[in-house]
Amino acid sequence: MKAYCLNKISKVALATLKSPDKTVEDIKDADSILVRSQAMHDMDLDSNILAVARAGAGVNNIPLDKYAEKGVVVFNTPGANANAVKELVLCGLLLASRDIIGGNKWVNDNKADEAIGKTAEKAKAQFAGNEILGKTIAVVGLGVIGVMVANACQALGMNVRGYDPYLTINNAMKLNKNVKYYEKLEDIVAGADFVTIHVPLMDATKGMLNKSIFDKLDNAILLNFSRDTLVNDDDLAEALANGNIKKYVSDFANAKVVNMPNTIVLPHLGASTEEAEDNCALMAIEELKDFIENGNITHSVNYPDVNAGAKSGQNRVCVNHKNAPGIIANYSSAISAMGGNIVNLVSKSKGDYAYSVFDVDGKVDAKKISGLEGVIRVRVL
Repeated sequence: MKAYCLNKISKVALATLKSPDKTVEDIKDADSILVRSQAMHDMDLDSNILAVARAGAGVNNIPLDKYAEKGVVVFNTPGANANAVKELVLCGLLLASRDIIGGNKWVNDNKADEAIGKTAEKAKAQFAGNEILGKTIAVVGLGVIGVMVANACQALGMNVRGYDPYLTINNAMKLNKNVKYYEKLEDIVAGADFVTIHVPLMDATKGMLNKSIFDKLDNAILLNFSRDTLVNDDDLAEALANGNIKKYVSDFANAKVVNMPNTIVLPHLGASTEEAEDNCALMAIEELKDFIENGNITHSVNYPDVNAGAKSGQNRVCVNHKNAPGIIANYSSAISAMGGNIVNLVSKSKGDYAYSVFDVDGKVDAKKISGLEGVIRVRVL
């Protein structure tokens, strides 16, 4: 692996690279790219780049379809920063329940008062809040982060509700058995003291928290540490004004929300811990290494995940191709015609694209495969 770093990448993670794996100073010498937040939409990658790994979960800064068309596999690192986000959600929960920010500001504003200890005793009543023990929280989205938040709130003595129409078996097994599961979004929020959202941003989820949902709330606290556009800002302003929402806590600053009353807005700090940055970079490097060296794909966002294990033949043929009927049979026939014997085959598709791994005993000519219908890229390991 010869990786080019578009952003500053964790030194702890880079220190794990052992020769011949390394980072390079010139992208022309690289076979892969490590990136965090750098925008790549205007980058036309040369054919030497096989993969891009985002040290983080969101990939809005990467042109997924454009790179898929070039046979560039894009990875992300889901779950690597989950604990950091979970802890900040709990922080937001407490900041919204107790007026800690207001109390701290009062102390700073009055720090010149030599009798501030006595004065504070008189002033503290204005910063009184509520405890979270026994309160009801609706966790919308039970992915890695949502499950961690739900379990932590359960441990803190809250009544926890969960909702996720795409809940995986793996995440369901990790969910505390006392979390009450709901099948409808409108039902889970009704009567909740807190609502926290943990879903990916897609066309189907954009603006999913809107007036129809806010009308089910009464003096509730809404937390959003996923993406700002999951919430309809205009409907949010109305809900804050009429009391449906008591406070809104968000990790995403935008011009509308920062000017709304009763909001606590942070500058996207969810994954901003040393530990999270190390974990994300470590996972990204491992994903790239396994792909470059073994042809396996784990946590791709534009190609299917394919794990063919260790190479079981003399050659491993890795093919990025279009998803169409009959294509695998054509590739298999071509390999057989060269005198190759396929000893293992794994093929998966994702939307318009597919990825196939053939372990072959015998000689394989990559050029003869690259000319076949639907082939985007061929590698022989």
